[in-house]
Amino acid sequence: MQVPLQIKYRYMEPSAIIDARIKERCHKLQRFAEYVTSCRVIIDAQHVHQHKAVLYRVNIDINLPDEEIITSHYPDQDQAHANVNVAIRDAFDVARCELEDYVRRRRADMKMQGTKLHNMTA
Repeated sequence: MQVPLQIKYRYMEPSAIIDARIKERCHKLQRFAEYVTSCRVIIDAQHVHQHKAVLYRVNIDINLPDEEIITSHYPDQDQAHANVNVAIRDAFDVARCELEDYVRRRRADMKMQGTKLHNMTA
């Protein structure tokens, strides 16, 4: 199943290369957790100071059946985010960690439910 993906740009022109990179990252998340129902990515080019480079902020909103994962990286925390590829990588790494936590919690809940059902029938 293909996950619905929205990509939005703020204060910058859309880029087919960036779109392809984001689609690839989103596809990897989907392979990791089939629970993903949709993904929205916003790339924000922020001018922090007149004499400094543009820093990129990437927000990722992942919808799951019973939860929503929202991640964002703020450029003032990392000067490496003057490179949009680094900002995308970092944001998706955080999203993957959050998704891993979700999958662990979901598996634990399923085990608990299975144990309860087993105890009820025994």
